[in-house]
Amino acid sequence: MEEERANRLQKLAPDDAWLSCELRRAMYGPPLLQEQLYTTMIIDSMAVTKEDVNTLKNDWLTDNVICFWEEYLEREFLTAYKNSKIVLLRPSMSMMLSVTPDHAISTIKDVLPTFNGITHAFLPINDCTNPNQAEGGTHWSLLLVSIVDGVAFHYDSLPPGNEHEAANTTHKLSRLVNKPIRFIQLRDSPQQENSSDCGVFVCLNMRHLLLKRLLQVHTNEKVSMSLGGRRVDAREGRKEMFRTIEGFRKEGERRRSMSESPHPGRSSKSPPRIDSPIGSVPSSPRRKS
Repeated sequence: MEEERANRLQKLAPDDAWLSCELRRAMYGPPLLQEQLYTTMIIDSMAVTKEDVNTLKNDWLTDNVICFWEEYLEREFLTAYKNSKIVLLRPSMSMMLSVTPDHAISTIKDVLPTFNGITHAFLPINDCTNPNQAEGGTHWSLLLVSIVDGVAFHYDSLPPGNEHEAANTTHKLSRLVNKPIRFIQLRDSPQQENSSDCGVFVCLNMRHLLLKRLLQVHTNEKVSMSLGGRRVDAREGRKEMFRTIEGFRKEGERRRSMSESPHPGRSSKSPPRIDSPIGSVPSSPRRKS
């Protein structure tokens, strides 16, 4: 395992750091063909391809899967907490922030969520440094920034991994919100046992920190951000994420089928028939001869 960790940076993972579907299409070509999509409109404009879903078997996760997971957490859980001021930045947003020069930080404000009043931000971190590379990077990690406390926590399942990239992103975010933010590399983060589970750790740790820590405390309460001793079951996590996506896919198919039917709400497309008041059609009266 130690040799595998040492060689991690030498092993390319082409599926690990795809730019988001929106940014990738804008930079590298026209939208995907309909037949290429595994499902469309899973949650609003979020589209996941069959290739994305296949990475959930045992491969490096694409950023579309991570993006879907963030959408899922927002819509299914975060929206229930009306007073929360937490944002989940998409992988493309984190990358845009990390590669933008200090002097140009103000130019990307319009394409990022507003941070006015935001207390915490989750950022998936990738070690790809070339924004012109459609497929790049070797590793995912998670950055949780407590803007209100001026501190950023980095969770890396394969250290030292993305420590430099996370620290750099923290610096850029500090410039963006015009507030000093201290960077902390958490050495007790749960560790993966192979070279492909980093994206799964990001998703599961994000959910745990959001639902079990940040959203479970009252205002002004202190909460520990350490994940020391926490066990992450990546294999079961992959299955759960697949089931979640599959559930939305089936629901989307059902809704599309209903909307395309000329008789919404009816399983049959045959026109309705009218029954006789007495249950049968009376025979014609006989004519007298």
